[in-house]
Amino acid sequence: MKEKPIFAFVLIPFAPEFADIYKFGIKEPAKDLNIVAERVDEQIYKEGILERIYRQIEIADIIIADMTGQNPNVFYEIGYAHAKGKLCIHLTSDANDIPFDLKDKRHIIYGNSIEELRVALTRELNWAKNEIENIRKSLIKVHLKNIYGELDKTEYIAKGSIYFKIDLLNEFEKTSSEIEAIYFYTSTDWDIYQDDKLCPSAKSDLPDFHKRHFLNSPIRKMASNSWAQVSFKAIKILARAYQGEALKDSYRIIGKSILRLMTSESNFDYDIRIDTTVDDLPF
Repeated sequence: MKEKPIFAFVLIPFAPEFADIYKFGIKEPAKDLNIVAERVDEQIYKEGILERIYRQIEIADIIIADMTGQNPNVFYEIGYAHAKGKLCIHLTSDANDIPFDLKDKRHIIYGNSIEELRVALTRELNWAKNEIENIRKSLIKVHLKNIYGELDKTEYIAKGSIYFKIDLLNEFEKTSSEIEAIYFYTSTDWDIYQDDKLCPSAKSDLPDFHKRHFLNSPIRKMASNSWAQVSFKAIKILARAYQGEALKDSYRIIGKSILRLMTSESNFDYDIRIDTTVDDLPF
């Protein structure tokens, strides 16, 4: 049976100035990766346009949204996509058009260059394609549900704690393969705790990371339409004051990790993007 092609639904103003951006900057690079990219005005349908947009967002594998000019329709539609937990890629010609609470999401700033958009979007779509293929093969979608940080500061040491909640979802009609292990990959000096217990760790087998930490899986197999959650915290000393240096009251942590699901069928690696701030909150 031939695998269903990956579908990217594009949210973009229909104004003439976006025609080349859509055709050459979005649709062509998607086609080069065998991804079907469409916007609603290219489709034939009988229902109302809003109902059609809702439906296309729900069935799409990827949402690509151009937020240039802060078009209210695009903003409304991308909000719906986020509420549905969709994999979203944001585009804009001006960084100021990305709302503050979306700046930590995947986005591309292409200025006035369609070629720059093509290159950057190709890179993002390659990542998205890998994520979707993982989901289709493993039958498990991995979604970073929540992340926040806390700072524990003394006179000499600033220690950061990052709390993770990662959802595992099976939105397919079949039961997933058995989950044999879960690894979380980090740089050096991070310790991972689950249920207040230090997780075992070993040297990383991936080139961009130093350590892999063993996490307990909340479930062995995921039945059709089931959900589970992996919760843990990561702790690291962020700064030391050796000779009276002032420690900060806030540290921003930006980076990437990998959550690996080891199953009876294969291993599946999911990108976890990290962008959070740890604060010393006085009480």
